[in-house]
Amino acid sequence: MAVRSEGMFTYHILQDRERKNLAILEIIRRRSPISKAEISRTLGYNIVTVTNYLDYYIEKKMVLEVGLDISSGGRRPELLELNARSGYVVGVDVGPDMITAIISDLKVKPLAQVKVPRPAVNMEEVIPTAVTVINDVIDKSKVDRKNIRCIGMGVSGIVDYYSGTIRDTDPARGRTKVSLPKVTAAIGQKFNIPVFIGNDASCGAFGEKTLNPAADAENLLYIYSDVGCGMIVHGEVYIGSSGCAGETQIVFEAPQADEKSYQKEFVFLRPWGVDLGVVAEAKKAIAKNVATEILGMAKGKAESITMDNVIDSAKKGDKVAAEIVRIAGRNLGVRVSYFINFFNPGVVIIGGGLERAGDIFLDSLKAAVRKFAFEEPVNAARIVPSSLGDNAVVLGAAALAAREVFIQA
Repeated sequence: MAVRSEGMFTYHILQDRERKNLAILEIIRRRSPISKAEISRTLGYNIVTVTNYLDYYIEKKMVLEVGLDISSGGRRPELLELNARSGYVVGVDVGPDMITAIISDLKVKPLAQVKVPRPAVNMEEVIPTAVTVINDVIDKSKVDRKNIRCIGMGVSGIVDYYSGTIRDTDPARGRTKVSLPKVTAAIGQKFNIPVFIGNDASCGAFGEKTLNPAADAENLLYIYSDVGCGMIVHGEVYIGSSGCAGETQIVFEAPQADEKSYQKEFVFLRPWGVDLGVVAEAKKAIAKNVATEILGMAKGKAESITMDNVIDSAKKGDKVAAEIVRIAGRNLGVRVSYFINFFNPGVVIIGGGLERAGDIFLDSLKAAVRKFAFEEPVNAARIVPSSLGDNAVVLGAAALAAREVFIQA
């Protein structure tokens, strides 16, 4: 089903020229140097059609002729490659805790990055900070602003294209909403550049699909901790009927008295947060005077404990930290088991941060998957850690922005 809204990424391509633009430029990006004949064979397009499109790209300097291929007889075919510096894009990750921006070329090679803490304000008041970060990364890159083609943004929260809204799901910030067109207009007018917005996990999934060699699958899940799931279906980002697909938890708000007694039965659907609850569990252990190195990692301040403190302690052999990480892996593994049974993916990519704990976390997660998922879909699914780490969303947003440039070439 096609979903269209001002300021959203073009997930569903309806026009023939847009489809051909994307297909030809994307295969050149991935496989250059490449010949016209190979493009024609791979895509199944008539050689005359391919030549006409390529002549146009060469004239616009988006594609370069870089030499001659080995001939199997007759004239040696010319080789082509994407002119990655023919334009630039900005990728932005408005995450739960940080706002990150990069500027990259059309092969999604970053030239500069800026990262700042996300202010604890309502959704609308986050936009000026995002504008500042975008401005700073452009200045840092020293790229000529007239060569920047578009801005792609991945936003933490529920992006609903039917209502045209973005809603923050963090109760501490009030779960506020902002108009999607208002956001894109405010940023677009500031920089005089088109702006496209998508959900952060969807951007992360596309980033891994585009840049992670282990993500070579037509059907892919990107698990962003417990706060979102990006989906690739038949090689394309899947966002659902209105853009809200991929939310991995159910709402627990103001339960009635008669509901509290059975809420514990929903433990694997409840929200744990980006850190999967490991910081809260570490603080509980310290409050009980359990011997652990975690407190030392936080310089003796329990209120300053971070997920990285727990991960680092676990890697150094701290038994309490390791057990906390293993339990988090098991809990997420139960949820992943359900997704594997339901979606039957070829690859499941684990992101969000705790995958940095390595086998302590991933072995526990995989053990839960083997225990709770059906054998057949488990055999089809490879579970791998994110190769892009904290940059999955911002790189995915830049990759989707480059995709927009290709579509509209």
